[in-house]
Amino acid sequence: MAITGTVTSIGPSSGDARGVDRLVAWVRDCTDELAHNAAATIWDEIDAYSVLDDRGIRSEVESHCAQVFTALTETLADRREPARADFPWTGRHAMRRVDLGIALADFMKAFRIGQISLWDGVLEGVANDPSTKDAALTIVGQVMRTIEVGSTAAAEAYLEAQQFQLADSARLARDLLEDLLEGRPPTVRPRLEMLADVGISEGAPMVVVVGSLAVPVGGSTDRAAHALLRSALNNPGRGLVVVRHDEVVAVVPVEDGGEDRMLGRVRAGVSSLAGHGVFPSVGVSSVHPGFLDIPEAYEEARMARRSLRGRAGVQSLARMSTLDYLVQTHDRTARRLIRPQVRAFVQEDLAAGGTFVETLRRYVACDLNAKLAAMELHVHANTVYYRLERIAERTGCDVRRVEELIDLLLAVSIVSGSE
Repeated sequence: MAITGTVTSIGPSSGDARGVDRLVAWVRDCTDELAHNAAATIWDEIDAYSVLDDRGIRSEVESHCAQVFTALTETLADRREPARADFPWTGRHAMRRVDLGIALADFMKAFRIGQISLWDGVLEGVANDPSTKDAALTIVGQVMRTIEVGSTAAAEAYLEAQQFQLADSARLARDLLEDLLEGRPPTVRPRLEMLADVGISEGAPMVVVVGSLAVPVGGSTDRAAHALLRSALNNPGRGLVVVRHDEVVAVVPVEDGGEDRMLGRVRAGVSSLAGHGVFPSVGVSSVHPGFLDIPEAYEEARMARRSLRGRAGVQSLARMSTLDYLVQTHDRTARRLIRPQVRAFVQEDLAAGGTFVETLRRYVACDLNAKLAAMELHVHANTVYYRLERIAERTGCDVRRVEELIDLLLAVSIVSGSE
C-alpha cells in the first residue's frame, strides 16, 4: 500500500478489535517507561549521543520516543493509516540534532532503536494478555507503516534542518568576511564563535587566498565551478571560505608545518580541480599575525593572482620576485615613463608571438648567459645573439648594461601585463 497524506480507515474483525484496544491501552500505560528504556539504549549504543554534555537532550529524546509511540496508539485507536501530520514535532527534534552535530545516520539509528522498543512494548502486552496474540498479528502492518511514515518524516526533517543550517552558516560567513575586509573586528558572539571554530583569531598567523576562474565558462556552470573552488580551498576544513562576487576568498590559518605546508595544501586542492575541468587563478598573501590584517592581506592575494595574468595556477606573494611585485604595483605614471619605441617594440612582438620578449626574459633568467638561454630556448647561440642585437636596435637599450637592462625588463613586464 502506498503511503500518502490521505487518512484511510482500517478495521480488524470485532474479536481482534477488542484485542487491539487492549494492546493500545497497554502501550499507552507504559509509554513513559518504553521511552525511558529506548533513550537508555540509544545512549548505550550510539557514541554521538553518549558524549553529549547537554543533560536536557536526553529528556528531549525520551519525549521524541514517547511522541512516536503515541502516534501509533492514536492511529490504531482511530482505525486509520498513519500520515505525515501525525509527526508535527519531528522538525523541531531534527533541528536540535543538527545543532548538536549529530549525523543523519546516528539520528536515524536512534529512531530505529525507538521503533524496536515500540514493538517490544507490543510484545510485552501480548505476554501480559495472551488473548491479544491474534490482535497483535493484525497490527504488524500498521506498526510497519507507522515506522515507514515516521522514518521518512524524520529523514526529510533532518535534511531540511541541515539545509537551513548550511544556508544560515553561509550567510553568517559572508557577513563576517565583509566586516573583516572592511577592517571591522567581530564583536557579536556568533561571529566570534565561527572564527574560533575555523581556527582564526586576532593573534594567530593566517593568510588570505583569492581565486577566480582563469577561463570563465558562463552561467550556472560558473556557480558550480566556484563551489568546487570553494571546497578545494576549504580542505581540510579549517578557515573561512566565501564565494564573493566573481571570486572565492579564503582566510586560512597557518598552523603546524608553517607556510610551506599550507601552500602545499592549497596547490593540491587547486590541482585536483583539473579533473572537473576547472582551472582557477589563485593568489596567496604573505603570512600576517592575525585577522586585523585581513584588508592588507586581501590586497596582497589579489596582487599575487593578477601576476598570473589570467593563467591557471597558484601564486604566493612570498614566492614572487621583486620585479614581479614592482610590476604589479605600477601606476599610470610608471606606464607613461615607458619610451614610445619600447612600447611599440613590445606590442608588435607580442602580436607576432612574443619571440623577442621571451628571449629577453630567458636571457635574464640565465644570468645573462646567451649560450645557456639558447639551450633552454632550443635554438643556436647565434640566434640568441641576433635577437639581442635586434632588441637593442629596436628599443635603443644596451642589453649589456645592467641599469638599462633592468629598465627594459620592467618596461616589457609592465606593457605585457597591461595588454
